[in-house]
Amino acid sequence: MPGPLQISGSVSVPESELHWRFSRSSGPGGQGVNTTDSRVELSFDLAATESLPPLLKTRALERLASRLTGGVVTIAASEFRSQLRNREAAEMRLAQLLREAVAPPPKKRRPTKPSRGAVERRIAAKKHRSDLKRLRRDI
Repeated sequence: MPGPLQISGSVSVPESELHWRFSRSSGPGGQGVNTTDSRVELSFDLAATESLPPLLKTRALERLASRLTGGVVTIAASEFRSQLRNREAAEMRLAQLLREAVAPPPKKRRPTKPSRGAVERRIAAKKHRSDLKRLRRDI
């Protein structure tokens, strides 16, 4: 867990740019529920980071604009009773979020139209259905 947060093969975020906060978690916890700070908040200042190349940084800022607060993205994890497991979960979530944010845009869809055969089969099926219904009617 200690060390840089690996985003992709060549991109990683140094540990010094990750800011951790711990607090008491809600939910079950037994005797230690009021004494252990198992809830984890992991913050990463995306706007001020130097670890991402400029292209990836602008792409991530655009895609995560709704999640940013002052250029900072924050991930909270409290699903486990252990602080260590919540730290691992928060790191994994942040890495996945940044991986999706810096991914290249998908290829543009080339518009297509149905083939002549497909159109003819569709029309024939509609005509067949129409004929069946017409034959059921009372005259």
